Amino acid sequence: MRKLLLFLSVMPFGAFAETVGEIGVDWVGNDIIIESFEDTAVGGVTCHLAYFKRSVIDRLSKGNWFEDPSNSAIECAQTGPIDISDISRAPDGENVFSESRSLIFKSLRVKRVLDEKNQVLIYLAHANEVTEGSAKMAIATVPLFNAAPPAPGQP
Repeated sequence: MRKLLLFLSVMPFGAFAETVGEIGVDWVGNDIIIESFEDTAVGGVTCHLAYFKRSVIDRLSKGNWFEDPSNSAIECAQTGPIDISDISRAPDGENVFSESRSLIFKSLRVKRVLDEKNQVLIYLAHANEVTEGSAKMAIATVPLFNAAPPAPGQP
């Protein structure tokens, strides 16, 4: 069971990210990583996610080897035609991206929520922590100008 939890905690789901930037922020080697990923379920949306990556020196000095901070920032933009016919319309959204932030119990996630009334896709980046949760989050929106309509039979 423990091996299964470990596998699931480090296994990404949804979109796969590509590192597009790495900015050094101090002399001990801490970095801000910028990754891009496409929302494959809607097509035409690319998100950029920035997060803090701790260095070995920082890990040694703080005594916490297996965890990075939950802080993140996200921005998404329309980069092609958008099709929302197959996405979830549930109020709790749909997972788009996940990346492990600790050995087992913490991940950085991005969820997509559709605001049908205002015709906007909302992307929420947040930490998912099994033990304490996290209030650290970031949000981005993409207006649905000229998006493909819902499939027949969907609201």
